[in-house]
Amino acid sequence: MATKDLVLAALQASRGDYLSGEELSNTLDISRTSIWKAIKTLREEGHNIEAVTNKGYMLIPDTRLITESGVRDGLAEFCKDIPVHVFDTIDSTNAYAKKLALDGAPDGTVVIARTQTAGRGRLGRSFYSPREGIYISIIIKPEFDVSKSVLITSAAAVAVAQAIEDVAGQDAKIKWVNDIYVNDKKVCGILTEGMTDFETGRISNLIIGIGINTSIKDFPEELLGTVGAVEGDYSAAHLAGAVVSNTLKYAHDIEARAFMDVYRSKSLLTGRTVMTYKGSYKVSPEDELTGVPAKVLGIDDDGGLQVEFEDGSRQVLTTGEVTIRL
Repeated sequence: MATKDLVLAALQASRGDYLSGEELSNTLDISRTSIWKAIKTLREEGHNIEAVTNKGYMLIPDTRLITESGVRDGLAEFCKDIPVHVFDTIDSTNAYAKKLALDGAPDGTVVIARTQTAGRGRLGRSFYSPREGIYISIIIKPEFDVSKSVLITSAAAVAVAQAIEDVAGQDAKIKWVNDIYVNDKKVCGILTEGMTDFETGRISNLIIGIGINTSIKDFPEELLGTVGAVEGDYSAAHLAGAVVSNTLKYAHDIEARAFMDVYRSKSLLTGRTVMTYKGSYKVSPEDELTGVPAKVLGIDDDGGLQVEFEDGSRQVLTTGEVTIRL
């Protein structure tokens, strides 16, 4: 373990008490100079460490700080050793994850940031990524049939919803197929992208991109009617760790579909009448396509949306062929 991580662990264990440089040096068997350098590095990474003459150092907890050690604390035991890359600011976690995948990064590799300058959503649209968000990309090496890849987004949606409930204590719902809602407002979007091996024609990597709002203070006013945030007193790093753990658990057993019953129980749309828009559009389906109302009956085992149209006909809609609006 790096010196700074040893120092950080000691400060965290002190639980609000001051630790002198001498105590740290003796306990960790590290020179006072190394302790000072470690404190300096930790501060540069964003840790709020108070120093008082004749008392020493004390870590002031920051629940919104995301560090590698904090994320690892939130990981389940089976994935404690996965590669974790944490950034304060990055252009796009998905783009960085793709580069890592091309360089041979192993299954489960994670990229996390607090803000993105060039985040992307579905259909190549920009994804607004202000500071204090949680932006995660996970590399999956699929061992299942490519036809099952569509279930990955459903699995990730359940993973996020469960993590929000377990760590932040808030009831989360899923709007088919890739949005998470809290108190009827969108707090998370999910984008899954595939990377193809040109020699075999198979998908070599799946990149699961997850963006979670933890504050709405920097959002444009025109978005405040529909956008929400996972607010409250919880650790953002632990939430990220729980999201990653849940996603890997379900992704590595995708054939079992163990998450689908949870997906159905958390469906925001079941029983509601929605507008369906079939076809491609550039900006807004409402402005470019003709909507058709349908009642949502449920979710099938492959993640398809079961609907009934006004004429009594029924259909299973799949992601990519239709857009849904409440």
